[in-house]
Amino acid sequence: MASESVEQAYRTVVEHSNRVLDLEKTNQLMRWDSDVMMPPGGAPARASQRTTLSAARHRYLTDDDLGAALDVLADADLDDERAAVVREVRREYTTAASVPDALNDRISDINSRAHEGWKAAREDDDWSQFGPVVAEHFAAKKEWAAHVDPDADPYEVVWSQRTGYLAQPHLPLELVDDIFEQLREELVPLIASIQDSDVDLATDALHSADGDFDVETQKELNRAALDALGLDWDRTRFDVAPHPFSFGHPYDVRMTTRYDESDLTEALTGTIHEFGHTAYAHGLEQEHYGTPLGEPRGVGIHESQSRFFENHVGRTEAFWEFFTPTVREHFPALADVSPRDAYECVNQVFDDNYIRVDADELTYHMHIILRTEIERDLFHDRIDAEEIPALWNDKMAEYLGIRPETDNEGCLQDPHWSQSLPGFIGYTIGSVLAAQLDAAMRADLDADVDDLIREGRVGPIREWMTENVQRHGQYYRADELVRQATGESLTADYFVEYAREKYGALYDL
Repeated sequence: MASESVEQAYRTVVEHSNRVLDLEKTNQLMRWDSDVMMPPGGAPARASQRTTLSAARHRYLTDDDLGAALDVLADADLDDERAAVVREVRREYTTAASVPDALNDRISDINSRAHEGWKAAREDDDWSQFGPVVAEHFAAKKEWAAHVDPDADPYEVVWSQRTGYLAQPHLPLELVDDIFEQLREELVPLIASIQDSDVDLATDALHSADGDFDVETQKELNRAALDALGLDWDRTRFDVAPHPFSFGHPYDVRMTTRYDESDLTEALTGTIHEFGHTAYAHGLEQEHYGTPLGEPRGVGIHESQSRFFENHVGRTEAFWEFFTPTVREHFPALADVSPRDAYECVNQVFDDNYIRVDADELTYHMHIILRTEIERDLFHDRIDAEEIPALWNDKMAEYLGIRPETDNEGCLQDPHWSQSLPGFIGYTIGSVLAAQLDAAMRADLDADVDDLIREGRVGPIREWMTENVQRHGQYYRADELVRQATGESLTADYFVEYAREKYGALYDL
């Protein structure tokens, strides 16, 4: 095979990758704008605009010239970086080319309409405005799965074969099921023991029944937290949205949080969580922007970064020894709150937490398991979308002993089913991997990690995470990346050990 034909084919692959990723990032900007800047009347046109971008992305990804270039490169002798680029583009091309343009356009239209529908349903606290388009989305994704791999379990297909930002290849559903089962077995009795404990934590240390935490001062406090973590403001915009998120790339990240005037922890934990996503985007190598080597290694790996910074930095006692004086500076009424009080407050295990993004580290995973069970039942036609509010409430009562009184407290709290399916598995995968990465980092760094956090010197922590996870982009498969970073395959053992040790000490178990 002539080297020039190989070189031209590789250039074609990279050119198409550039266009596909530019369109994906532009669509994310449109999503950011719709939640942060767009006037309410813009929703109908925005849905059409995002559909057009998704359709154009799909057509670039399935272009005949790209297919021909990939054929030329099938047996080419490529260096490791080029081979990784071709591997990842080929995976996405093969999946996307299996799906008819008309179906892909329909899914894009559904996704755009569904997100705006979710916002309207939230406004009116009415699932019936969102449920029909959720059903439409799930039905379309079943068609999608049948085109991609008609002989496989369709739910496995939508988990393992997705393309774009929401993909998480190379971590099989069987592994997910094993991790979920281990967490069910370990966390349910641990949560029950905590609920039976007589320990009285300082649960109200950062709360105010009178709503004393004005939003503008909270914004300053959250920016101070981001400064402490070393956020690069030249490459970040920080705003307010109905549901926190972070979208972007090494040059530009749009990050959001939301505020509660009676609770400092909602914004702070959400902000630190989204910082982890932002740090990942900033940790990708700029020279590879526009290729898979400049892209994150999947939604579960992405979540490991946000959960690491939220939980293994932001919920540590060392962090609150460092940051509590800053909290007092912004809110002098909290002058008597000690670092230990703040630590206990952000780590309490709730008896009555209805909202996933506000949940503690333990009950959080019951929220994820609940949602995953519902989406699997809906996907396999065991339930109808209109049954979700009642089923959701029943599962909340079964798993957490509480029953939501409104749709906003229950099945309308997340926008994920407007676009993502499976919508929630990555959160638990990310939490499990975060604990595994934390253990590997603590074993690897010369310095004491808690001392670094206590002294506000998070640079070595961020550098370790950049070196071992972020900068690699999609050079490694996800399972290979986990082994490279931690020395072993993904396992829930580290999270379980971490949870037992931390919460056993907090609740004197």
